[in-house]
Amino acid sequence: MTDTASALGAESVSDDGIDRALLRGRPRQHHGLLWLTAGIVLFATFLIGYSLVTNPRFEWGVVFGWFSSERLFTGLLRTLSLTAISMVVGIVVGVLLALGRLAPNFIIAAVAAFLVWIFRGVPVFVQLLFWGFIAAIYPRIAVGIPFGPEFFSVDANVLITPFLAAILGLGLNEGAYMSEIVRAGLLSVNRGQTEAAKALGMRRFTILWRIVLPQAMKIIIPPTGNQTISMLKTTSLVSVLAFPELLYSAQLVYSANFKTIPLLIAASLWYLLVTSVLSLGQFYIERHYNRGSGKPLKVRSFPRFSTSLRPRAAKREVQP
Repeated sequence: MTDTASALGAESVSDDGIDRALLRGRPRQHHGLLWLTAGIVLFATFLIGYSLVTNPRFEWGVVFGWFSSERLFTGLLRTLSLTAISMVVGIVVGVLLALGRLAPNFIIAAVAAFLVWIFRGVPVFVQLLFWGFIAAIYPRIAVGIPFGPEFFSVDANVLITPFLAAILGLGLNEGAYMSEIVRAGLLSVNRGQTEAAKALGMRRFTILWRIVLPQAMKIIIPPTGNQTISMLKTTSLVSVLAFPELLYSAQLVYSANFKTIPLLIAASLWYLLVTSVLSLGQFYIERHYNRGSGKPLKVRSFPRFSTSLRPRAAKREVQP
């Protein structure tokens, strides 16, 4: 009886020290279900691709003809410039609002929180319309002393062009979201480092620029990249202001030749191309700021036992 138990105990341990009982108790992998799911996905992809190639209503010749046209390319350049300027405005406004919300002064923090509430709560489409029709509220914009002389004044329609209205609408809305992103990044840094820098006699701006921001960038960069990609697509709303960006340029073309679907596909291809480039740039920027974070630990599927079990199993075999 003892010999049988010892033999079973010895057989339960393999030569490399792994308990076979644990291996027998692992969950069974359903390879058949995985292959079935992969087959369904491949078949659906084939059907979609076949439809895209064989359906003559897509008019791929018209799509690629207008894709490389000067008119859409000019609209693309306006979209890129609008995206870049709006993101710069949003980042600057976001940093100022984040610092205002973290300020020890209650009035400054309350004003910053109120501005975030306004610009984040009102839809960006409504803000674009508001800035586009600002002349209905203020026909002339004057600068001077209140209840006193004016230094100069200008017509609101001349000052607030569709391009400037688009920047104000997109930039201020983005600033409200960026303020929360920057504030979260600043709060993620341990306060002990700030207190240590103050003890060394560093100024507040130097602490922010040399100590806090470099560490907060790991938190700020990923959502900022996502916001940039989202801003690229949000610029399509500027078509309501009759600003000839990419989408509005395509609309002007298909309103004349009635090739609606091919022009929309051509504009979508440009959006996809630029989004892919921005995603690649975001990947390298994130990798740059994650350089010292270390690699994640690899977790084995099953624990590997030490070889100390082998002498124990051998000892059981020689017991009488």
